Amino acid sequence: MTDADAGAAADADAIDAERWLVIDGRRWRRTDPSLPDDVQEALRSHLGRARSAVRAGKAAGDDRAIAAARRRVDAAKHGLGERGPRWWDEPETERLARARDAIRELDRLA
Repeated sequence: MTDADAGAAADADAIDAERWLVIDGRRWRRTDPSLPDDVQEALRSHLGRARSAVRAGKAAGDDRAIAAARRRVDAAKHGLGERGPRWWDEPETERLARARDAIRELDRLA
């Protein structure tokens, strides 16, 4: 392996580490780092409340509540860039618009 090859591999590893998180051998997409802190905070707050609603729906055996809460989880994760189009393949303005749209939708559903 040449020095250039080693440098390219190190660059690819650094980019991979910015995009993916590995937990117990499973790869998860990271949150879009370009999103402003207040946007990330709002989406994470919605995500936490939606996950709690999923647990509550399961405890109550309420399939409709579970489905509604899972839709909220999905919307929050799309807004954060953790699902849907890969955030690194899109312009930053589109990613921010998608995140703000997700917040508006989640505020309406909450």
